[in-house]
Amino acid sequence: MTGLMLPYKNRMPKIAGDAFIAPTATVVGDVEIGARSSIWFGVVIRGDVNEIRIGERTNVQDNTVIHVTRNGLGTYIGSGVTIGHMALLHACTLEDGSFIGMGAKLMDGVVVESGAMVAAGALVTMGKRVKAGELWAGYPARCVRKLTREEADFLPDTNAHYAKLGAEYLAALKE
Repeated sequence: MTGLMLPYKNRMPKIAGDAFIAPTATVVGDVEIGARSSIWFGVVIRGDVNEIRIGERTNVQDNTVIHVTRNGLGTYIGSGVTIGHMALLHACTLEDGSFIGMGAKLMDGVVVESGAMVAAGALVTMGKRVKAGELWAGYPARCVRKLTREEADFLPDTNAHYAKLGAEYLAALKE
């Protein structure tokens, strides 16, 4: 583990020993990150006014921002989730095995169900639910179609790739 870890009101992030946190990532406050997850370069995870929970084998790619609200909404990210570069996640829930494309924005109260995909550049507005097997795209986002078999099969492959890559980076830091 590396990166900048900061407490907020005496709450220090809890990071699994085999999670990779890039040296330029910042993790603050009431944050938990599970085993074999990877937090890449430039990511900011700020659990100051509420909690953030990230499961196992989840990858949060470069320059993503994850935050919460002080009005009762934390951010909850399951296991096996892929979050593309420069995503913005605010007080939302991503269930196990979901996929968030590069530059996507998810607002307060959004739920992305297991096996659902939010396309690159999409804006999912407050309180929307992206159902399992759906692809949401647009600005604002809406369901555009069901995922193809190839797209659904791609989701776990991405996680396996990033779990392996994160382990390689972590091993190199320990050398």
